Amino acid sequence: MTIAAILHGRTGPVVSARPTDTVRAVIDLLAQHRIGAVPVVEGDSVVGIFSERDFVRLMSSYGPDALDRQLDDVMTKTPVACDSTMAAIGALSLMTQKRIRHLPVVDDGRMVGFVSIGDLVKYRIDKIEAEAAAMRDYIAS
Repeated sequence: MTIAAILHGRTGPVVSARPTDTVRAVIDLLAQHRIGAVPVVEGDSVVGIFSERDFVRLMSSYGPDALDRQLDDVMTKTPVACDSTMAAIGALSLMTQKRIRHLPVVDDGRMVGFVSIGDLVKYRIDKIEAEAAAMRDYIAS
């Protein structure tokens, strides 16, 4: 199973931010959508990522003044990404090795999706449950 298959059932645009957005605006966005990170995009290109971890680090360094900074100054630049043809298990392995929880999905320089470790774990659990059900059906027949 590929990342494209995981993205297939999704509707609507990826929640994202712009480099000129303030940290305050993006924190509101994260809270509103109940998500842990957003890709930072210019046009169709991913130029960074901003996560809860970035926010905690900023608050530790700058205190409340961090809220008024622009993402371009504080985001994680050149984030680890994958393409839609990557196997889901490969993406899960990449996230584990890099100790990250979110991956922009980029095809031909254009962002086509965004996956979290939760998306990939859900896929793996669903696959394991389907295989177990198939085995039970096979044994019962």
